[in-house]
Amino acid sequence: MRYISTRGQAPALDFERAMMTGLASDGGLYVPEVVPVMAPAEIAALAGLPFEEAAFRVMRPFVGDSFAPEEFRRLIGAAYAGFGHAARVPLVQLGPNHFLLELFHGPTLAFKDVAMQLIGQLFQASLARSGGRITIVGATSGDTGSAAIEAFRGLKGVDVFILYPHGRVSEVQRRQMTTPSEANVHALAMDGDFDDCQAALKAMFADRGFAEGVALAGVNSINWARVLAQVVYYFTAAVSLGAPHRAVSFTVPTGNFGDIYAGLIARRMGLPIDRLVIATNRNDILHRTLLTGEHRKEGVTPSISPSMDIQVSSNFERALFDAYGRDAHAVTQDMASLRAEGGFTVGQGAIEQLREWFASGRASEEETAAAIARTLATTGELVCPHTAVGIHVAEPHLGEVPMVTLATAHPAKFPDAVEAATGIRPPLPPRMADLYDRPERVTRVPNDLDALQTLIRERIRP
Repeated sequence: MRYISTRGQAPALDFERAMMTGLASDGGLYVPEVVPVMAPAEIAALAGLPFEEAAFRVMRPFVGDSFAPEEFRRLIGAAYAGFGHAARVPLVQLGPNHFLLELFHGPTLAFKDVAMQLIGQLFQASLARSGGRITIVGATSGDTGSAAIEAFRGLKGVDVFILYPHGRVSEVQRRQMTTPSEANVHALAMDGDFDDCQAALKAMFADRGFAEGVALAGVNSINWARVLAQVVYYFTAAVSLGAPHRAVSFTVPTGNFGDIYAGLIARRMGLPIDRLVIATNRNDILHRTLLTGEHRKEGVTPSISPSMDIQVSSNFERALFDAYGRDAHAVTQDMASLRAEGGFTVGQGAIEQLREWFASGRASEEETAAAIARTLATTGELVCPHTAVGIHVAEPHLGEVPMVTLATAHPAKFPDAVEAATGIRPPLPPRMADLYDRPERVTRVPNDLDALQTLIRERIRP
C-alpha cells in the first residue's frame, strides 16, 4: 500500500512513513493510492465482533507491510484498553431510525481519542524499532490537543507541543492540555484563532530546515492514520444497524473535515452509506461551499461549539482531490488561491461530485441550545453542543434509512453551554473529578513563526 500527496510533487510513501511524516513535503496531504474494497460478506462478518477485531479487519489492508498482523492486533488492543465502555463506541437510540454513536468514552472524553490512542501506540512501536526521536507539533481547536497529550505524555523519544487559540477553548479542554505534568508535553496558548494555529503548524512543516532539524511529526487530522482509525466506527455502527444488507446514513459535526472524510473512505470501501451529512455551526464555510460552489473564508466567530470554529478545513483538500479526479494541479491552484485570496471557486465537475457525495446544514447558536434542551426532554440524553449541531442538522434527513449522528464529545467538556440550555451542569466522570484542582502549566505565545520555532528548539529534550 502506497500513499500519494494531493499536490502531486512529494514522493509516494508506505503507511509507516506517511504516518510519521504527517504533512507531505509539497504541502499536500497523503491519501492511499488505491482504496481497498471490502466484499459484502466481509462487511457482514464484522457483526458481533469486538471493536478491536473489527478495527483490525477494516484497517489491515491500508497498513501493508508496515506492521506485522499480530503486532498490529496487539497495538490496537492496547489503544482501546483504557476506554470507559466495553463497546468502545456504543450506539444509543434517540428516536425512530435516529441513533447517536457515542465516541467520547476515551481518556479525554472526545472522539479524537479513537484515533489518537492508536497513533500513540503506532508511533511508539515505530520509534522503538528505529531508535529515533521525534517532535510532535499539533494545532487544536480544543479536543485534538488533549487527545495528543494523553496519547504521548511520558513516552521516550517524543516531545509534544500543542498550539491552541488563547481564550477560545472551554475550561475543561484547556485544563486537559495544561495539567499533565510530564516534561515532554508543552501546552502553548497562542494569540489568534484556530486557523492561525493551523497556519503556523503548516508553515513549520513547509520550513524543511526546521522540520528536519527537530524531526517534526504531525498528529493533526492531516495525518492519514487519524482518518483511517475513524473509518472503523462507520463500519461498526452500520453493521449493527443491518449493513451490508441495509443502507445507513451519517450526520457528522465537523470543522476540519477529517471525521466526515473518513465516512467517504468507508463508502468507497463498499459500506452502503446512503447520505453523508456535513453539520456545521455558525462558522459554516463547508455548508456554504456546497450551496454556492464558492469556498471562501469569512473569519472565525467564537461559538458554544468551539471545536468547530474553523474556516480552513484542512481535510477538505482530500475530498477536493477525489472530486477533481485526483488532479493534483487543480488542487494546488485552489489551495494557492485560498492562501492568497481567501477563497476559490470549486470547478463545476468537482462541485457536482461533492454534492453527490455530501449533504449539509448549519445550526445557529439558538438552534444548538434548543437541540440540547429538546434532546434531554425527549430522550433523557444530555449532549454536548457539537453533538447538538449534528442532531439539529440530521433532523430534516430522517426517514426510512437509519440515521447515525456522531456524538463527538462528552457534555461535561462544555458545562457552561449545557447548563445554559438545560439548567443541568454535567459532572466530569470520577476519573477526572479533580481536574479543576490540578495545577496548570502553560506558555502564552504570540502569533509569530520565528518565536514559536525558537521556543520549540529550546525546549526539546536531549
